[in-house]
Formats: sequence, structure tokens, C-alpha cells
Amino acid sequence: MSSDTNQSSTAEHYDLIVIGTGSGNSIPEELNDRKIAIVEKGIFGGTCINVGCIPTKMYVYTADVVRELQNVGTYGIYPIGGAAAAQIPVAGWRVDWKALQERVFGKRIDPISKGGEEYRRGDETPNITLYSDIARFTGERTLQIGDGKTGVATTITGDQIILATGSRTWVPPVIAESGVPYRTNDDIMRMEELPRTLVILGGGIVATEFAHIFSALGVEVFVVNRSEHLLRRFDETVSTRFTELSNNQWTNLLGHTVTAARAEGGLTTITLDDGREIDCDELLLAQGRVPNGDLLNAEDGGVELAEDGRIITDEFGRTTAPGVWALGDASNTFQLKHVANQEARAVFHNVAAAKSAGDANLMPFKHDNVPGGVFSHPQIGTVGMTEEQSREWAEANGRTLTVKVQEYSDVAYGWAMEDTTGFCKLIADADS
Repeated sequence: MSSDTNQSSTAEHYDLIVIGTGSGNSIPEELNDRKIAIVEKGIFGGTCINVGCIPTKMYVYTADVVRELQNVGTYGIYPIGGAAAAQIPVAGWRVDWKALQERVFGKRIDPISKGGEEYRRGDETPNITLYSDIARFTGERTLQIGDGKTGVATTITGDQIILATGSRTWVPPVIAESGVPYRTNDDIMRMEELPRTLVILGGGIVATEFAHIFSALGVEVFVVNRSEHLLRRFDETVSTRFTELSNNQWTNLLGHTVTAARAEGGLTTITLDDGREIDCDELLLAQGRVPNGDLLNAEDGGVELAEDGRIITDEFGRTTAPGVWALGDASNTFQLKHVANQEARAVFHNVAAAKSAGDANLMPFKHDNVPGGVFSHPQIGTVGMTEEQSREWAEANGRTLTVKVQEYSDVAYGWAMEDTTGFCKLIADADS
């Protein structure tokens, strides 16, 4: 029977060890005959289900409903008994923050996470042992579970190991050194109450999604970003238009960095490079993420890391250490759940086929034309190269591009929706 064995000092050997319970938990049935250990130092289920994709989208939908209410007068919908020209007074509506949290976490997310952990510990998976602690390499395919501070650290070994350790929020040195309190995606949705003011550091996907959520719910939001544009890694048309539209929803302080921070009287004050000071009730860090490979003592396991901390793998998920594999945010640059899921399918297939000769039986990662989305306001969906990347490709290959931007307002349904912001941009090879 699977159980938490952190206090045991007996070394155990496993056919397979999996570190991380996000996409790393998607163990296929063909491995049911293996003796498997799963190690998770945080909340069971990983980032996406607990503090990322799933709960944020539930908050986003609530924010979307609020913004729809703000604009219903556009479609001739008015409060009963109100003047024909009146808008529904959204300011008179109340956001029940606790009810929102209960809908998202109490009724959905937490039971799923708890159920997943209980399943792995229970009689239904007798071949699996779950360790709820940290893991570090101490040798070739050898791991120490726990740091020994709360009990006797356990040593486990495995024929094969899968590293699915994910990533964490990057903390700017100026914030770390100041000692001011801050939030990350790990806890921002579980705050005790809605703040009056929120400063978000960053201008990428996480920053713009939370800016949409909290500004729609009535929080005064300030977004501080080093770049002059939000979503700067996206196509220029997308980035430019989104930045312009966002100015109507929250306050952007673009092209600036934070030079100092202090906390006093329940408020956090950040100082910008132009001397301006911004007071806020809460500070959210969203300037990027750091792969967790540096927490593994990887060198002792023969696992090489790239300069940015990612675990180095080949196209099949093999690391530089024999028998050790990696997937997801720990090793790729996409930081997308659907990419991690595909990589997990490939790695588990490869683990099952690892004793076969050669690479013919191995499944490669699929990193071509990866779709992505931003659930801010407006929402964004992308796939393929940006126009800048496409033009570089065309020049290098002697090809001709054709680019079309179609406004939603110029097609029938966009016209019916009174859409003034949406568009579709298509970039194609004119020669084919």
C-alpha cells in the first residue's frame, strides 16, 4: 500500500521515480507493473490545477462577466425603471470575494487536489509510494528525500527518474533585499480580502491576466513594466494594440524599473527609476519564472543545466544523465500546460520503451506551431511565427510573405457584436 514514508531511514529502490505531480502525475496504465515512487514537495497536482491555468480562468470568467455588465447599454439593455440612456450601475454591484474563492477553490480546485493525493496513497495504486517532501540528487539515480530537519532523511534509488519539477516566480533582487511583503500566483487568489490598490510588476501573460481580473473587480491596478509595451514577445500588432486597449482598464507605467521598495503602516511603497513612488495594499510579482532544476542538486546526479537553469534534454526528453528524463517547465521555454502534457506522454512512452534498441521506438517532443492564449481583456490566441520571425524566415529562404489583418468590426457577426477591438492576423507564404 502506498504511504508517506518520510520518517523511514531504509533505502528503497524503485523501477521509476517521478519528481513533481503536475504533468508528471499522468502515469499511463502500461507502467502499472512497475514499482514507482512519486515525490511532491508542494500541493499535489502541480501549478496548473492549483495556482495556475485552471483557477485563474475561473477568476477571469468572473471578470469577463463584470465587463459585459458594464457595457450592456450598448445593446439596448437597461435597468428596469431606469432612464433609457442609463447604464446598469456596476459600481452598485458587490463582489463577494469569499464566495468567489469558495466557488473556485472550495468546490473545485481543493477537492480535486485532495482526491488526487488520496488516490495515489490509496489501495487503487498499490505499486506507487508518495513522498511529500523535497528531493535532491546525492549520486547517480540516487535521491535524498527530505532534509533531515524534521526527521530522518530517506535515500531512494531508481532504474529511471523523471524530473517534472516545474518552475517558480522570479523575485527581483530589489524586492528580495527590501524584505517587503509580496504576492505571486501561488497566493494572490487566496488573499483574505480584495485590496484597494494592487501593483503588478511585469508585462507578460501572468501580469496581464491578473491585471484584467482585479481591475474588473474594482481594484485600482498599476502595471509596472520594463518594456514600453505589454506582451512584448508577441507579434508586434498584437502587442501594440493590446497595450493601447489596456490603458482604458488599468494604469500602465511602462518603460520603468523599480529601484527601491519599503513597507510601512500596512502599505508597500515602490520607487520607480524616475523617482515616482507608488503606494499599494498588495504587490504582485509577475516578471518571469525560474525553472526548479537548481533545487535538485542536479550536478551530483550528472544532470546538466542550461545557463538559464533549465534542465538540458534531447528531443526525446533524455537528460545528460543515463536513465534520467525531464519534461515541462523544468526543461522547456514554453511554460504551457498543453506542451508539458505532450512531453509527459512522450517521456512515459519512452520510459516504457527505454530497453528497446535505438531511437526508433522513442516518441519525440512536438514543439512545432505551439498554440497559446492570453486570457486577459481582450483575449488573445496565437499559433505559429510572429510577423518579425516570418520575415526573417522568408529572407533566409528566398520566400515572399503575404500578411492580412481582418477587423472583426468588418465582418457580419463582429458588426452585430459592436466589436471595436478584435482582429485576426494571418501571415502566409505567398509562394505556396
